[in-house]
Amino acid sequence: MYAIIKAGGKQYTVKPGDVLRVEKLEADLGSEINWTEILMVGGEKTFVGDKIGSASVKVVVTNQERGPKVIVFKKKRRQGYRRMGGHRQPYTELFVKSITNPDGQTANADSKPHVFNPEKKAERLAKTEEVRLAHKERIRVSKAAGQPAPETKVKKTKRAAAAGAKKAAGASAKKTGAKKKTAKKPAIKTTKK
Repeated sequence: MYAIIKAGGKQYTVKPGDVLRVEKLEADLGSEINWTEILMVGGEKTFVGDKIGSASVKVVVTNQERGPKVIVFKKKRRQGYRRMGGHRQPYTELFVKSITNPDGQTANADSKPHVFNPEKKAERLAKTEEVRLAHKERIRVSKAAGQPAPETKVKKTKRAAAAGAKKAAGASAKKTGAKKKTAKKPAIKTTKK
């Protein structure tokens, strides 16, 4: 089952379990909205226009964010006029939980919504910063003591490790032989008339 909904002057085709970005809505993270601006519900039977009536789409607000920066640059040549600006469009991310058609049939999403948690993100960033500063401190202390800097942990893939082993084995068993001499081709002489 699918539905076509209207949000922010645009139309979106949605199915249960879809995640979509619409123009910014004034809603809290994790809140559930019963969407009523539905233009069409499709599936085994199609409902359009006045027949939609009691159809509904349940969505969950998963994120309130701003999109990527768009550069706004204006210039008039030979006039010394240049203006540079930027813009980030705010959006709301929605998870489609279920679609109900006018007959009462409901299609539910298989997965659960993943609601963005700003506190967890801040906590994770603080932890990575703490680890980075601790590593810098270890390097500073080792340099002051005249010891080599501690190495960072680098994960090798199985393929890279195998390639390194093969290269090492090939270097030891390499044959040293004389270079083959290639026969020189005689130069073609051209005469002018």
